[in-house]
Amino acid sequence: MAAQDEQWLDEIKWNADGLVPVIAQDAGDGQVLMMAWMNRQSLARTLQLGEAVYWSRSRGRFWHKGEQSGNVQEVREVRLDCDGDTVLLRVVQHGDVACHTGRRRCFFKRLDGLRWVVDEEVLTDPATLYSTDERNE
Repeated sequence: MAAQDEQWLDEIKWNADGLVPVIAQDAGDGQVLMMAWMNRQSLARTLQLGEAVYWSRSRGRFWHKGEQSGNVQEVREVRLDCDGDTVLLRVVQHGDVACHTGRRRCFFKRLDGLRWVVDEEVLTDPATLYSTDERNE
């Protein structure tokens, strides 16, 4: 990528580790599916592939969402928030499972009074989708 082609990446406020938080949102119904991290290379690769490629902090490597499970996130739109420090991906979630727990989304716990209540069912046994490494992400 030529330097001029990277100007859009320079507008992002990367943290001290060179990462930015990324929210994946269903492009159809607007549900927030998950939050992950990207670095410059993973965001550029996401744009190139049209599929979400995150940076796995625990594994120290790129994480192409769905590489093991088949639950790929097809990117329809990329947005940057007003402060330039959070990216929003509007995605089509193939396989309907975004969370490593086997649920549609990672935000399946709702605060009810002073306790967390699980309000979303497991769609797929995570043991059948992911290796141990990917479940930890």
